Amino acid sequence: MEEHQLTSGPLLDNKGNLAEAGFAFSLIKDYQRKAIRGLKTRIKEWDYYYVGNKDYGVAFTVADNSYMWMVSASFLDFKNKIDTTTSPLGFFSFGKLKMPSTSKIGNVFFKRKKFLFSFKHENNKRHLIVHLDKFGKNEDPFDADLTLEETNHDSMVIATPFNKKKHFYYNQKINLLKASGVVRIASKTYNFNDAYGVLDWGRGIWTYKNTWYWSSMNTIQNGQRIGWNLGYGFGDTSKASENMFFYHDKAYKLKDVRFNIPEKNGKFDYLSPWTITSLSGDINIIFKPVLDRFSDSNVLLIRSYQHQVFGLFTGNIKIHGEEVYIENAPGFAERVYNRW
Repeated sequence: MEEHQLTSGPLLDNKGNLAEAGFAFSLIKDYQRKAIRGLKTRIKEWDYYYVGNKDYGVAFTVADNSYMWMVSASFLDFKNKIDTTTSPLGFFSFGKLKMPSTSKIGNVFFKRKKFLFSFKHENNKRHLIVHLDKFGKNEDPFDADLTLEETNHDSMVIATPFNKKKHFYYNQKINLLKASGVVRIASKTYNFNDAYGVLDWGRGIWTYKNTWYWSSMNTIQNGQRIGWNLGYGFGDTSKASENMFFYHDKAYKLKDVRFNIPEKNGKFDYLSPWTITSLSGDINIIFKPVLDRFSDSNVLLIRSYQHQVFGLFTGNIKIHGEEVYIENAPGFAERVYNRW
């Protein structure tokens, strides 16, 4: 597959189809919700942040899926292998959350009586403030005040069509976001000054049934910032994959990737070691799971079956003839099936 690099211009043509499919290192295409010509109930817009280190992590989502909205906060305790998640949701948002048309500017602000999610641009950084009156089974108060600073000029951007007219996904992953700040749950405070994060910024019209695989890793090794975005599983990726490696403050494009999840008694065994490989031989990684953040939401015609597995990555990635060795780097790999 010869990958196509996007050029600047509108994301969609006048019929609501992708004007161009491919990848880029920044949001070079102009996304406008008003340019969409597909069913308004199918529009999906979200900002997802994950920030973590080897001991703990947090994940925040604000999503406007048109027929429903959702916000979510998760705290992952890797030492004790505990996942705590609270996800308020409601119906018929249809763009009322006013999700920004670019990740470069614009803020996400969503407040209700019992929660607040604020993702703001301040002083060339991203300021995340999240509050929930009741978090987890213990219904503890939850507060996060985190600042994220971009450390790499490049990001992963892909414009992916589906095999259905007027359906597309425009996605950016910003890796190696240097974190500072704290998270408080009840009377306990967690310091995130040694953590790194990723932003998953997504806009588009999806088909009804999808399965995707995604892995994100961000770490410091031998004084170097190293990260990746690896994934596949949905849409027509003949023009580009979403696989990218971040090293020496640059982004390197990777081609194919496969997540080899072990099986036991005919089912995926998510907590046994995986391998992540490529046909080209450029990717050879062993993934040792620590915690499986599993959820299965199944309401009438809507279902989201998710295994987001956190753990440590060890292995080699080859870029331009150089082999980069990674050892016990924290991150996650996931398999998600959606009927939405």
